[in-house]
Amino acid sequence: MELPVIVGIAGGTGSGKTTISQRVQEGLGARSCIIQHDWYYHDRSGLAADELAQVNFDHPHSLDNELLVAHLLELKAGRAIEAPQYDFSRHARQQKTVTIEPLPVLIVEGILLFALPELRKVFDIKLFVDTDADIRVFRRIRRDIRERGRDFESIRQQYYDTVRPMHIEFVEPSKRWADLIIPEGGDNQIALDVIVERLRRFIDA
Repeated sequence: MELPVIVGIAGGTGSGKTTISQRVQEGLGARSCIIQHDWYYHDRSGLAADELAQVNFDHPHSLDNELLVAHLLELKAGRAIEAPQYDFSRHARQQKTVTIEPLPVLIVEGILLFALPELRKVFDIKLFVDTDADIRVFRRIRRDIRERGRDFESIRQQYYDTVRPMHIEFVEPSKRWADLIIPEGGDNQIALDVIVERLRRFIDA
């Protein structure tokens, strides 16, 4: 049985990681799938509003990294997993899961993937999407309002309190571990073509 290659795609909030992941997956078709690090947030549904306001969702410990590592190792061994799903409006892990099969290429996307040694060593290929901060922050505002039901004031406060400090402490330094740094995110067609072609050759080998 052909065991999967696991591709990690990291970068700051709003850098274009999701676009890169989707474009790579589209280029590879049914022989690949995407796993999101965001699925693995710890369940916070039992916290009161004041307690929830104190949670730093941009710190690596806010995610169940042990479970993600265990799941990726299961996939590398050729076994399917049941990946959790997270409801950001309630800060709760949903009851439903998503079955992920050990396809030839597994794309894992997340801000903090390369910040932790135990995660880094699971990836066969590590890509870091590097985009200017002003572009990233506007993308995050748009996403949080449209997809996560947030208001501008809460987004602004979180950005100054945790998003920016955690980016400086964890995300930006983590690009030193990348095999390839992609500037301009999903707009970098040359980088996308090279990545997709390399993975296609692996699949067809």
